[in-house]
Amino acid sequence: MTDTTPGTASRLAAARVLDAVLHRGRSLKGEFGTELPKIADPRDRALVEAICFAALRNRARYAAALAAWIPKPLGKSDEPLRALLYVGFAQLDALKLPAHAAVDATVETARALDRGHQAGMVNALLRRAQREGFPPADPAQVWPEWLLAEVHRDWPEHADAILAASAAAAPLWLRVNRLNTTRDAYRQQLQDVGIAAVTHDALPDALRIEDSLAVTNLPGFDDGVASVQDGSAQAVADALAPSPGARVLDACVAPGGKAAHLLERDPTLRITALDIDSRRLRRTAETLRRVGVEAAVELKAADAADPAAWWDGVPFDAVLIDAPCSATGVVRRQPDILLHRRPGDIDALVVTQVNLLDAVWTTLASGGVLVYATCSILKRENAGQIEAFLARTPDAVVEPLAETFGHDAGAGRQRLPGEDGMDGFFYARLRKL
Repeated sequence: MTDTTPGTASRLAAARVLDAVLHRGRSLKGEFGTELPKIADPRDRALVEAICFAALRNRARYAAALAAWIPKPLGKSDEPLRALLYVGFAQLDALKLPAHAAVDATVETARALDRGHQAGMVNALLRRAQREGFPPADPAQVWPEWLLAEVHRDWPEHADAILAASAAAAPLWLRVNRLNTTRDAYRQQLQDVGIAAVTHDALPDALRIEDSLAVTNLPGFDDGVASVQDGSAQAVADALAPSPGARVLDACVAPGGKAAHLLERDPTLRITALDIDSRRLRRTAETLRRVGVEAAVELKAADAADPAAWWDGVPFDAVLIDAPCSATGVVRRQPDILLHRRPGDIDALVVTQVNLLDAVWTTLASGGVLVYATCSILKRENAGQIEAFLARTPDAVVEPLAETFGHDAGAGRQRLPGEDGMDGFFYARLRKL
């Protein structure tokens, strides 16, 4: 079928992505990888992403609206229609796009989806949404009950704020490459092209941009002058703080931002970087090349929990474990996490973390430092994990981190989602006796 309305292709792609994520258990990132390369215009690709994020963050409200407005609930055969309606709702509600264009393009997309017989229904529901708006919804409604209970148990005084922040859009954080420029100079470059950015006292390389924009609009991005990295992730370099020229292990390197940051600060570091997924390692290599530090990194496709397969026996001065985790601190960036996580996933991740800590500790030199970090807010992956490690590892001691890293969390520090505009993140710094 021929698309007759400008913008139909982007709405069609968004509907396909949402249908796969909402109804077929697919990952948002994976579906973007399939659909976005088919769209030539970067502005249209950005629109698809914005629609999908907005629809997933607000799906409780949109589901409530459909329940109130449609006498008979949509069945399995109408799952593509539900996805398309969410596309329309997101445009009118969260994105505030011009109603005429949003409605017309979405109705035309119904025909492109072979849903021409339901185009009138789509039009009527979007017009009603335009007139009446959407009912309020509790952010907790989109969290699995078991996970919601764990958040309330771990953070009873902060649970409501965590849920609200996890449903909000995240700002764009940039890491300025010290090898190319200074943060203040780059901030001025941004200002010169009409982009407002703010600094953060505790993050010397960071700039925060509140308005969404494509990285292609950032001056010097392709040349490695700046990278996209949340402030919480940038703080990892401060937690590790390796000595000049240190031999460093990045045990779970992909996508490479933290290794790149360390080398932008100190090009004399010698980094061995591992990832179990060779495809992710190739993308890591591209990241390192873009910022100009690839020569200082030895990349290896290997399981860090099996040192016999990759370690040469020479101890490391510093080790970073950016551990696989539930990603419950970054729901605002990966809203499909709430659709896909199962209780058994956390149990398996905790075992993986245990194996990584125990194995990688053996590669650390006496006097060396290990930083364990996650983008989780669950205590059994974080404070509980480190407390158990300390109990079974007599040559490990905690080195306290400053309050700038977040709440006191036993052996480490925990930043919760949205605090200082950052993602949720846990940090623990250990020294080997």
